[in-house]
Amino acid sequence: MAPAASDLKLGKKVNEGKTKEVYELPDIPGCVLMQSKDQITAGNAARKDRMEGKAAISNTTTSCVFQLLQEAGIKTAFVRKQSDTAFIAAHCEMIPIEWVCRRIATGSFLKRNPGVKEGYKFYPPKIEMFYKDDANNDPQWSEEQIIEAKFCFAGLTIGQTEVDIMSRSTQAIFEILEKAWQPQNCTLVDLKIEFGVNVLTKEIVLADVIDNDSWRLWPAGDRSQQKDKQSYRDLKEVTPEALQMVKRNFEWVSERVELLLKTKSQGRVVVLMGSSSDLSHCEKIKKACATFGIPCELRVTSAHKGPDETLRIKAEYEGDGIPTVFVAVAGRSNGLGPVMSGNTAYPVVNCPPLSADWGTQDVWSSLRLPSGLSCPTTLSPEGAAQFAAQIFGLNNHLVWAKLRSNMLNTWISLKQADKKLRECSL
Repeated sequence: MAPAASDLKLGKKVNEGKTKEVYELPDIPGCVLMQSKDQITAGNAARKDRMEGKAAISNTTTSCVFQLLQEAGIKTAFVRKQSDTAFIAAHCEMIPIEWVCRRIATGSFLKRNPGVKEGYKFYPPKIEMFYKDDANNDPQWSEEQIIEAKFCFAGLTIGQTEVDIMSRSTQAIFEILEKAWQPQNCTLVDLKIEFGVNVLTKEIVLADVIDNDSWRLWPAGDRSQQKDKQSYRDLKEVTPEALQMVKRNFEWVSERVELLLKTKSQGRVVVLMGSSSDLSHCEKIKKACATFGIPCELRVTSAHKGPDETLRIKAEYEGDGIPTVFVAVAGRSNGLGPVMSGNTAYPVVNCPPLSADWGTQDVWSSLRLPSGLSCPTTLSPEGAAQFAAQIFGLNNHLVWAKLRSNMLNTWISLKQADKKLRECSL
């Protein structure tokens, strides 16, 4: 297949798989072009057919999925979509392991685990690993086998820490995509991904592709409506009509995958400060809200000196129908949070800017409340923003994805810090 990205100078072909080709990009150091093919395969290419338009469908699906994950904070090799059938990615040395995450038991899992009925649900999702070896039908491997293989890619040896990072990342990536498909009333049954080591940064990143060959998708949780490559695997005979049916399924997915980047859910944080002297504290809350993609407004009002104005501002935000979390920022005697909590059904959180001199005394005005009030208190501006994000994340998969990614990245940084410390001690 001639590369579609004609405006790019292509170097040598680095690799060619069943459904894609990989080219060096001499003018973009450390990057490659991932060129999709109009080809669909099953059973390690035991079945193989040309499907007109599949390259564009797969490229759209992969580009949208990687964009969603990257914007959430997952480290990926994806750089940008280059053309209808190709995207640019960071050059990685691929780790030859397929990581599979399953929510529902189906497919090969049932054959390998007789007695388990289709539909059995895994809580948490089940992780499996398969060594990429076409000649032996990609045998299932254990963590111990991966570690004992002593793989080394781009100078990084794959040991326990790296296996743990890939395992945790696989679960997080699955959960983010599972949540993203739920507003489409579509169940993500399972997912297959691969990791590589970025040759420039030496980091493990999500690489290769995630397209309709990579997962099982059941609209309304109904296997008979499956829209993924299983519809091709299940064909008793490949006819032009049957291939058209499969293509329509792939098109259905590529049309809807673009919706994963959007949300109909609205939400905002309104920070009420008792004095403009608290502005720097409030701006930290606003900055932290921005990392979750949550709009944030700052207002000045005093529940002690102008309660009527405080309640008027409250009514202004209650009246336009946009879900709102109020953050009360008041030092000394915090009347703002309790007054708001007693007069609105919307969530209110206290985030007092405590002083070194009187902080231990002042904080009690946020903690000791009259009965019937419920405004929790956090001293961290970033914590107040995260609290609001957790509320909005219940109905907004994009906010939830950022929260889930933050959890993963915090865990990875601790894991890597521990590894570095142990290496220094040896």
